[in-house]
Amino acid sequence: MINVRSALTSIIVLTLVLFHSTLYTQSLYTQKDVDICNTKFKLAVDGKLAAKPINEIVVEIGRSFIGTDYAANTLEKGEKESVVINLEGLDCYTFVESTLALAICVKNRKTSFNDFLKQIENLRYRGGEMKDYPSRLHYFSDWIFDVAKRGIGEDVTQEIGGVLIKKRINFMSNNVDSYKRLKENPKFVEEVIKTEKEITKRDYYWIPQSKIASLENKIYSGDIIAITTSVEGLDIAHVGIAVRKQNGRVHFMHAPIVGKKIEITEKPLTDYIAGNKKQNGIMVFRVN
Repeated sequence: MINVRSALTSIIVLTLVLFHSTLYTQSLYTQKDVDICNTKFKLAVDGKLAAKPINEIVVEIGRSFIGTDYAANTLEKGEKESVVINLEGLDCYTFVESTLALAICVKNRKTSFNDFLKQIENLRYRGGEMKDYPSRLHYFSDWIFDVAKRGIGEDVTQEIGGVLIKKRINFMSNNVDSYKRLKENPKFVEEVIKTEKEITKRDYYWIPQSKIASLENKIYSGDIIAITTSVEGLDIAHVGIAVRKQNGRVHFMHAPIVGKKIEITEKPLTDYIAGNKKQNGIMVFRVN
């Protein structure tokens, strides 16, 4: 009996070691990331955020990141694709993604770091499953399509007055040298081209810059704002979160550029976009 127990104990220990080893190889993060995540969850508990509508939770969690440094290329770590977490520095995409993942965890009352990891994977990868580099939702219009299909939210652009837009998407495949993983893996390029063709075939709607002001009253605080671009082959240039201020105007909470920190724009959203020649409109995604 003692030998049987010993054998069972060895099997359990080995299983746990293998389990943690698998998690480690699939995820990259630091203790600081765990601490920041837990701080956000404590903020949510103290503020009783779980009882609030999801869009309000998104705004409150987003506000807690104000002042965080902008950091570029934080996902390009390791030799293989991993669920990379870096809450000490965020770019525009990882800011929105991290805020939304935390908000969903809070609303579902599942507030462990592992719950957060699962939500990040669910939001970052096609079908919610990390496979390899091409499974990441690199184009934000593709992100909108995929997560909406899975019921996480809804592309409300057409509903609030958007018009049909058609554009050939091929920025990544036309700029392979700018993407280390694509340069090293020709097979990945083929998969990315296939995705780009699928995106190009879809019907998407956008609100041109000239119409944003007149439709601003239909945008909610907590909506995800994807800013479209005139850059050839590219769909979305920048993303952030809508915040309606006391003056009634919608402003833009975002991670701006290298050297800046996460902020809410002083100018309303429409004026902010008008100040950038390559930003020509928006898509609006509403979290369920």
